[in-house]
Amino acid sequence: MKISKAIYLFFIPGLILYSIFFLFPTVSALYYSFTDWDGISADFNFVGFANYERAVTGDSIFMKSVGNNLEFMIFVAIFQTLVALIFAIILVKNTKVNYYLRALFFFPTILSSVSVAFIWAFVYDPNLGILNQLLNLLGLGFLTQNWLGNGDIAIYSLAFTQVWFHAGQMLIIFVAGLHAIPNDLYEAAKMEGASKWQLFRKITWPLLAPSATIVIAYTTIQSFQAFDLIFALTGGGPNYSTEIISTYIYTVAFRNYDFGYASSISVIFMCIIALITYIQFKVLRSNRVSY
Repeated sequence: MKISKAIYLFFIPGLILYSIFFLFPTVSALYYSFTDWDGISADFNFVGFANYERAVTGDSIFMKSVGNNLEFMIFVAIFQTLVALIFAIILVKNTKVNYYLRALFFFPTILSSVSVAFIWAFVYDPNLGILNQLLNLLGLGFLTQNWLGNGDIAIYSLAFTQVWFHAGQMLIIFVAGLHAIPNDLYEAAKMEGASKWQLFRKITWPLLAPSATIVIAYTTIQSFQAFDLIFALTGGGPNYSTEIISTYIYTVAFRNYDFGYASSISVIFMCIIALITYIQFKVLRSNRVSY
């Protein structure tokens, strides 16, 4: 059947939007990363790879933000995936109670990041916060902390908030993946005497690999883009202990007015996300056939 050339016109609106909101900003960031543009004046100079060299070898705050981001990402990727998977297995059956519980766990996802930040700022408040009060009530007062003011644990407090924020969203993906697994496989394995752990290891996890790949990749991207939550809760403090790459880009661009350098960090940022996501896909794809 011959396809009319007019059908290609339907690609134009999407192509225009893609070019305006993704392609043009990406190319612009790459272009300005080789300049000393301050974001305001019309004049700027080309500095070659000086911005990249500065980021990699001469900026301790940037390197700290990379380290913080990796800690944040690893914590969130591990615990958010585990929490979502465990609750998905518990709530996999389609019952009225499970419908309500899935909706309850999904509810935080529809809130704005700033709203979540205000909620958890109150929870973590060292004087009036619910968390410290609960610990005191349980006789665990020695565990009370300034959860966002202690540089040693602040990044993990933020990571826990991120897990609470998005675990319900990942739960739904896992539930959909569990429903796609044929029940006949479980019945056959049970007849062969397989234990619950063997059922999970040999059937559930291998066949859930596509869903796990989506969850882990999406969680990783979310972790690197958690700008609004971290900015609203700590602003990168105390003493840069919660500074991640996206908040540092904001600081460099809109507070220091060094858009050229901020652009170079953005390019490095995109490369880091692409590399980590690629590695995750390769590892999870290789595990998919391990059973």
